[in-house]
Order: sequence, then structure tokens, then C-alpha cells
Amino acid sequence: MDQTAEPNIPDWGPFGKPLFDNPEARALSRVGVVDVGSNSVRMVIFDGAARSPAYFYNEKVMCELGAGLSETGRLNPRGRERALAALRRFQRLSDDLGLPGLHVVATAAVREAEDGPDFCEEVHSETGLTVEVIDGGEEARLSAQGVLLGWPGAYGLICDIGGSSMELAEIGDGEVGRCLTSPLGPLKLRDIKGGRRARKKHIKATMEDLRAQMGPQRDRLFLVGGSWRAFARLDMLRRGYPLNVLHEYRMTRKQVHQTIKFIEKGDPDKLRSLAGVSSSRMSLIPYAMDVLARLIRTFKPKDIAISSYGIREGLLYEQMPQNLRDCDPLIEASRFSEAKDARLPGFGKHLYDFVMPLFKSAPETRVRLVKAACLLHDVSWRAHPDYRAEVCFDYVTRANLGGLKHSERVFIGLALQHRYRNKREGNRFAPLYELLDEKDQKQAEILGKAMRFGAMLWMQNDATMGTLRFYPKKRELELLLPEAGRPLFNEVAEARLNSLANALNSEIRVIVRG
Repeated sequence: MDQTAEPNIPDWGPFGKPLFDNPEARALSRVGVVDVGSNSVRMVIFDGAARSPAYFYNEKVMCELGAGLSETGRLNPRGRERALAALRRFQRLSDDLGLPGLHVVATAAVREAEDGPDFCEEVHSETGLTVEVIDGGEEARLSAQGVLLGWPGAYGLICDIGGSSMELAEIGDGEVGRCLTSPLGPLKLRDIKGGRRARKKHIKATMEDLRAQMGPQRDRLFLVGGSWRAFARLDMLRRGYPLNVLHEYRMTRKQVHQTIKFIEKGDPDKLRSLAGVSSSRMSLIPYAMDVLARLIRTFKPKDIAISSYGIREGLLYEQMPQNLRDCDPLIEASRFSEAKDARLPGFGKHLYDFVMPLFKSAPETRVRLVKAACLLHDVSWRAHPDYRAEVCFDYVTRANLGGLKHSERVFIGLALQHRYRNKREGNRFAPLYELLDEKDQKQAEILGKAMRFGAMLWMQNDATMGTLRFYPKKRELELLLPEAGRPLFNEVAEARLNSLANALNSEIRVIVRG
């Protein structure tokens, strides 16, 4: 199938027209970036809807280039060999996949090591790749842009922790503000003499200096980096959290402190195994959590969110035209999925128009979820009919979709589940429903049943569809059906309309017009 938007779909008001089918967006459809960090070397190839790209390829090698840097001033020799081998492989993969090239950036370890320039020359000589060594401020800026890729309206403080450094950046109104760098990476902290007491003293002094430069930061704290993600996995383990998705995972300051105590009292090997954290990453957690404890004590954020997007996504964001940056990543990704996988690309827009009378007073935050659900309502049609409800719920709650809180993932997933099945009891997803309150669960059910009914009335994009009217005070649901659509309103469709009316606690009135 041609992976472009339906050409005749009109503008969706404040959400605009699809952009992934124009030349500027198509130029970003497959982009390869490599991040040569102090702890790992990773290649990511982005593909799909440019505003909310999928990870076509993602490979990481834990090289520890920055191990011992504080003592020797040079890159870890074994890490250097492993990094060079990884870059040879990445360059070959790039050629085999027909990419126009790889954008390679190196951060703290390479920029600080005396043999950093020599390493870059060796990489270029052996692979033809040009390594761009960026300074700490640029690293902070790119990480902040990565967060903006997933949250266009995000505001607060970004903290990106790598192996040899930690960066801070402030964001607001879609812009990146002050950017700072510090030597608070776990590999450097590991080299500090004097044990944990000396390390904590060093972290406190450095953090106070950062606060003096950054100023008050009382909004959201976004955590970027592998050590923070590993910490979040341990927090999920302690809490028994039901949705194992790191992006947009939220913690409070109290929960962070509770998890630090949980880690300190637990057996590292057992915790690592239960949380699915690698041994190399787990060895850095004690240093990272000391930084995190001081960070939240210093800046006192109102809440804490994990971002899976960072410097690599920031490199992609850097290449986007402004009109693409301004788009909603959730809506663009949903449009792309519909164009690629639905039986009738473009039908989601008409289905949205059909169900919206039920959500006339909904805030914009809910409206965008209704739009996304309507676009995604048919993308799982290839699954076996007995499992479509489960497949679509699983897809939405775990898919790489930007701009979604965990509760919003569950809302869309539950709506899509009801699009294929009246009842939701008796399946393995029940623990996830607890992320929604009863009112939102009911709203998701209403949306799903409205989509389930609406999908029966219209099988062509140019057909005349029925119209819903809802009178909440009178508890009346009205269906205006054109004469041409009357044959579609059979007993199955009527049963689905009755199910929707029951969810709305309303009576039905059907009007057929010639």
C-alpha cells in the first residue's frame, strides 16, 4: 500500500492537514543517527511518520569509552576497540540499507579525552564516517529537543545523564532555554576517592552551582538517559506498576526516595533480574541515584517524567521544518498508521465527525484522543477476529507513540477494545484499567461503542452517513439516517446502537429521512 495520506481529506481544524505526505516530511522518512557516548555507542534508524517516527533499527553496544578517563585522561583502550568495531558495523548496515549517510555525534568522553581527536580520525579513516564532537551545551540542547519531539508543549527542566557528564536544559513554549553541563556522570563519580560520603559532597557542591546558574525550576523534571530509565524500571518493580512502558512514566519526589531505599536494602542481582536491567547498567545505579536524590532536593520539581527521547531524537528534530515541529505527534502517527494499515484510509476522519456529538463539551486534551482512536479504529483488522480487541489494546498501550500519558494510552486502548467487543471483563489487561478512573473508563467505553456502531453504517468514503445527536439532559440518543443508508441498519447494527445507548443511559430515537 502507498504509505501516504488520503489526498482528499480536508483540514482537521487546529490539528491541520497531514504533513507526512509532503516532500519535506518524506525527506525525513528514514534517518540514521549514531550517538558515541561515554558509556554506550548506539545507532538508531528512524522511519515512518516524520513527526512521530518509528524505530526501524536500534542497536546499542556498551563500550564504556569514558571508564578511567578521570585518572588517565584518555579513552578506555578496550572501549575504544569496541566502539570502532561498532561503528564499522553501523556504517556497513547503513550502506546495505541504502541510507544517504549516518549523522554521528560524540559527547563527553570523546570531547574530554586527549586522544579524542585521534579516535575521530581513526573512525573516519576506517569507516568514512565523520564524527561531530559536540560540547556540553549543545548536548543539553539536543536532548531538550528530543523531549520536544515527544512533547511539543512540554515545559520544565531536562536532565540528561550520560556516562561522563550530566546536562540540564530548560524548555517552555516549544523553545529551549538555558543549557548547562556538569561532570556528574556515573563513570566519573565512580572514580572519586573517599567513598560515598565524598561523592555526595561533590554532587551537592556541583548541584548548588548548577542551581545558581539555572535559577528556580519548579515545573516538571524530564529525565533522559539509560541510567534514569533503569532507575524507573526499579521504581516500577517496587510499585508493581502494570504498564511496562518507560516513556512518559511518572514519579513523585516521595516515590523516588522510596525507590532509593528499596534499592539500598535489596540484593542488586535479584533486583536487576526482576526489573530487566543489564548488569553493566545496574553497576551505575548507585551513582546515578545519588545524583537524582540531590537533583530533586535542589530543584524541587512538581513531578518527574521519564523521556525515552533524547539526543538522537533531538538530532532528528533538528532537521524538521517548523511546520512539521508544530504538528501533534500523536495525530500524525495515527494518520500514518491509518494510511498504511486500515482497509479504508480516510474513513477515520468521517468516523470522528460521526461520534463527536457525544463529546461536544470535551476539552481539547480529550478531543485529540477521540481523533487518534478514530484514526486507529481499523488498523488491526488483519488480526484474527477472536483477538482483534486484545491486539489493538496491546498495540496502542505499548506502541511508540509520542505525546501520550500512560492513562491516555489506556484510554485509547480501552476505546479500541470496545470497538471490537462490548465487554472488557475477563482479559489480561484488567490491571491496566486502574490507570483510569471510573468516569474515564465509561467515556472510553462510549467512544468504542460509538465507533463499533458507526463502522457498520458506511463502507465508502464518499457515502452519506447517518448523524448522531445526543441530548444529555433528556437522556436521548437520536440517529438521523438517510434513506439510502436504511439497508445498512439491520438487526446487528441496531443491537450495537442499543449497546451504545445503554452505555449513555439513554433512550433511542431513529429518524429516517428521504
